Amino acid sequence: MLEALRSRVLDANLEIVRRGLVLYTFGNASGIDRESGLVAIKPSGVPYEEMTPDHMVISDLSGNIVHGTLKPSSDLGTHLELYRSFPAIGGVVHTHSEFATAWAQAGREIPPYGTTHADYFCGPVPITEELSAEEIGGDYVLNTGKAIVRRFRDLDPLAVPGVLVAGHAPFAWGQAPLHAAYHAVVLEAVARMAFYTATLNPACAGVSQALLDRHYFRKHGARATYGQGG
Repeated sequence: MLEALRSRVLDANLEIVRRGLVLYTFGNASGIDRESGLVAIKPSGVPYEEMTPDHMVISDLSGNIVHGTLKPSSDLGTHLELYRSFPAIGGVVHTHSEFATAWAQAGREIPPYGTTHADYFCGPVPITEELSAEEIGGDYVLNTGKAIVRRFRDLDPLAVPGVLVAGHAPFAWGQAPLHAAYHAVVLEAVARMAFYTATLNPACAGVSQALLDRHYFRKHGARATYGQGG
């Protein structure tokens, strides 16, 4: 089980590099085995080109390291909080991809300007509230996860598989590590298109709710028609 989990998590980490979302070691991907409650995550500061499945660090949901000799990603606490709070997800990715990070630094959610956005996000890509000085000075990484969870109090994390952390950068997730990487790639593409749209037409109000729903639900849910089905 651990070998398979580590391989899946390594694949997700390498995918965000292949897709240009990562500079040097700026980013991390993780995955969870729900049956055992164990999480595999990229080690801290290890160059991607050197990583093998054995480098992935295994922890439990409380953050206790149960396998591996390297230090885990410094964002482990945020990943764990998402796994504890969103039981339907199986993978988490954090990057500092250029356009999504720009929206996060600007303190702006990404509006659903068009149907490409609507194909993957059932509404705006939300942004968290800024962390307080006390939250930053305390368990900052855990509190980042808590800020994300608060923002999703009335949102379905599977219908909106990503978030911008104010002043920081994006997180994305999915039902498996590679799904999380996929959503991180899509989030960056949506952020880039939204930037250009807002630049070309600052008054753009975005797509109607009817068009958003039409595009989102043709790919998601029980009545989805996109693709080849079963």
